[in-house]
Amino acid sequence: MTSSHPSTEFSDTISAIVENHVMLITINNPPVNAISASVRQGLMAALDQAATSDIIQGVVITGAGSTFVAGADIKEFGQPVTEPTLPQVTERLANFNKTIIAAVNGAALGGGAEIAIACHGRVASGKSSFGMPEVKLGLVPGAGGTQRLPRLIAADLALDIIGTGRTLKSTESLAAGLIDELTDEDNLIVCAKNASLKPAAKRVTPHYDAQKFANIKTGILRKSRGQNAPLKAVELVELSQQLDLSQGLGQERQIFLQLRDSDEAKALRHVFFAERTAKKPAMLEGVSPEDIKILGVVGMGLMGSGIIVSALNAGYQVIGVEQTEEAALAGHQRILNILEKNLQSGRLNREGFERQKKALIIAGTLESLAPADLVIEAVFDDFDVKAKLFQALDQIVRASAILATNTSYLNPNDIAAATIYPQRVIGMHFFSPAHIMRLVEVIHTSHSSLEAVASGFAVANKLKKLPILSGVTEGFIGNSIFSAYRREAEFLLEDGALPHEIDAALEDYGFAMGLFAVYDMAGLEIAWAKRKREALNRDPQLRYVKIADQLCELGRFGQKSGLGWYQYTQGKREIDPVVTELIAAARREKNITPQSFTKEQIQERLLQAMQAQGNLLLQTGIAASASDIDLVMINGYGFPSHKGGPMFASGAFD
Repeated sequence: MTSSHPSTEFSDTISAIVENHVMLITINNPPVNAISASVRQGLMAALDQAATSDIIQGVVITGAGSTFVAGADIKEFGQPVTEPTLPQVTERLANFNKTIIAAVNGAALGGGAEIAIACHGRVASGKSSFGMPEVKLGLVPGAGGTQRLPRLIAADLALDIIGTGRTLKSTESLAAGLIDELTDEDNLIVCAKNASLKPAAKRVTPHYDAQKFANIKTGILRKSRGQNAPLKAVELVELSQQLDLSQGLGQERQIFLQLRDSDEAKALRHVFFAERTAKKPAMLEGVSPEDIKILGVVGMGLMGSGIIVSALNAGYQVIGVEQTEEAALAGHQRILNILEKNLQSGRLNREGFERQKKALIIAGTLESLAPADLVIEAVFDDFDVKAKLFQALDQIVRASAILATNTSYLNPNDIAAATIYPQRVIGMHFFSPAHIMRLVEVIHTSHSSLEAVASGFAVANKLKKLPILSGVTEGFIGNSIFSAYRREAEFLLEDGALPHEIDAALEDYGFAMGLFAVYDMAGLEIAWAKRKREALNRDPQLRYVKIADQLCELGRFGQKSGLGWYQYTQGKREIDPVVTELIAAARREKNITPQSFTKEQIQERLLQAMQAQGNLLLQTGIAASASDIDLVMINGYGFPSHKGGPMFASGAFD
């Protein structure tokens, strides 16, 4: 015979019901059960009742819906802390006088993971996941995560989770000992209740692989590139093996509070909120996108293949078209190679692999695109080629289907004007490799309907990309700013800096690689061809640096030729005296007396060039917001996210 009591509301986000001597506490703070003040207060009130009740012998905590707890409440970011704090809650859980089991029904992230590991045991469903992504916001876990996790699982794995912010799926969590039992959703609460009626298991800190720990530490430090949070995460996990728990928790809290108020954390919070805003532009509020089910992609080179793989990953049916049967076969093989790599790496299981293969249709004629709801062209960046393609599609796809150009520099207004239905033409500027890079600039032309633009956003969001709204200008947002940044770097060469000095200053700032090293890796000939095309229309009064052209004229096309801005000996990048002399000659020709620049002066000039162009884009309405510009530069051009982007660095958000 069961015994139960009515459900009790302990706050507007916490309810509990007592049945068969177990209190089941449910966190219900949609959409992701974030740990708000209401959640913390309600949990403490429920625990107060459980602690003093003779009827209650065990406690289970779970989340409503499909999420356990996905972290802190972002509405409280930057606000004064309201008690009880999360460390107070997790301390209460860990030292509670009755067994508490976390029934983890979905994602347990950040503070949610800290709540789960503070409980005396964890039962999880197959849909559960665990992660502590605080380093991605310039923080470390601040409610016991850095101290309790390395005592629960091997310290090397704990370091990997905390230091990189990566998430574990349920099976990996079970193998690691992070969860005690894995069950299906229907049995989750029953299993957790049963576990709560048993004495809490005594746990011994597991042994770990010291060499593996050292390797993971080295990798985190190498990738940190000026970020402080990953370094502090490493320090705290190391302290968990040296101090007792109470001392470790004290150190963790002190470091968490220092990081919370740091410039790094402020910059990363800016990026976090900017992404949320960018995905829902004000211009599209209340606008419904078209229902897109079938995607067409014309052109199956590197860019087109990457777009197709992204679309298959998102569950779309895709029609890929090339101009010849031979090119179609080559593109098809390129796509299959990417899918097979995803299968081998575990990003895709066998069932998903077969499903994606079946969802792809390859054709050698445009007529195959007739059923497509949206067609993205990824053909050669030539106006006549693109305009003729869209004119042909006017006769093939239905009038309501959307046409998206992937041009980098051409004017989408002109491409749209060449079609019968210009209102359905938008730009979708993907970044290569398109199946890896997050950024997509969604371009609204002077003709585009809001429904067409909204559809581009909806597709980009489904592809798990970061869509940024842009108006029409040469290079849109990203390439427009990048061009200004590149020009200023070349002016610096003439003014006295050398390529390795500029690159070193950029890497010191937090870029993964300096500008001239990136040029060499990408190859210099593509940009050279573009400059030659533009030469006839270039204003002779504007300052122009021809050093890059001279390198190409000498056959120095970068790493592939062993010579570019640098020379490469057995793949190793080295300063080349030929380039140094070429730069010196350019200065002599213009009667420029070279100056010496500090790394800070180099950084400042390059930042100012980006900011000036960004301000111009805002003034002309090309960019909707300064934060959009920051996101483009971070996600498309390697600007360090922990600096917040060039506009944030200018103090635009102070």
